[in-house]
Amino acid sequence: MELAQIRMFKTVVEAGSIARAAEKLFCVPSNITARIKALEAELGVALFLREGRGLRISPAGQTFLVYAEKILALTVEAKRALDPAAEPSGPLRIGAIESSATGRLPRLLAKFHKRYPQVALELTTGTWSQLLDDTVNHRLDGAIVAVDVERAQLKRTPMYREELLLIASTSFGPVRDIGDLQDKTLFMWPPGCPYRAALEHWLLRRGQALPIVSLASYGAIVGCVSAGAGVALVPKGVFEQYAKGAGCVGHEFAELTAIENLFYWHENAGVHPAREAFVAMLREEFAQ
Repeated sequence: MELAQIRMFKTVVEAGSIARAAEKLFCVPSNITARIKALEAELGVALFLREGRGLRISPAGQTFLVYAEKILALTVEAKRALDPAAEPSGPLRIGAIESSATGRLPRLLAKFHKRYPQVALELTTGTWSQLLDDTVNHRLDGAIVAVDVERAQLKRTPMYREELLLIASTSFGPVRDIGDLQDKTLFMWPPGCPYRAALEHWLLRRGQALPIVSLASYGAIVGCVSAGAGVALVPKGVFEQYAKGAGCVGHEFAELTAIENLFYWHENAGVHPAREAFVAMLREEFAQ
């Protein structure tokens, strides 16, 4: 079944005859006749009842006409959705590491939905490697991660730099140096997290060996720190989102350099107005 056959069928119905349909479609009547017969053979039903030199649509043809109109309408919608100048619409599947989803994206997602209500945005969180795998395999339209790596079939662009803060309970007292953390427990995401790697490199450079408890939840990490159980290294966006209101204080150290967050997408994804609008809003948001 081809779109050309479906268009011919619909035009014949509207025109009332093959001859008039041929005039509208700028082709010879024999071509339309052959294509309609091929379509009927594929469907296994007669779409028209031939009466002498005329024809009228059959009951099966009436049923098929409903679907033909839907199919042709969807092709118009699909072309419109893929037009770079079109208003973004349709599904948009974005992945993000937990720190970005928790700290930086909530305000942007609300703003994006308000500006582009026709886009059905779906946000997925996961580890950076999992998110990139999902982007490679077209399960995601793009992903925000905090690592800058070469990955086959993916393109990437920097979005923003995330500063790191050491957070401690307000009852902890001043933290002026890493030495003030002696005998304290550190709460961090499990190995593989780029922010944990930054902490481990900092401790290694300073010759410190502190116990690290792995928690795969910033809510749990902030909760433990707030309760005075230890300290943690978190992205500034997470601190601003809810750690500040949880009885925690953020401490900055020059040795903790900001980490680049990048947006990745598949190089063969083609034109995607909704994705491009999302990236543009990311740049707009973090350029401020």
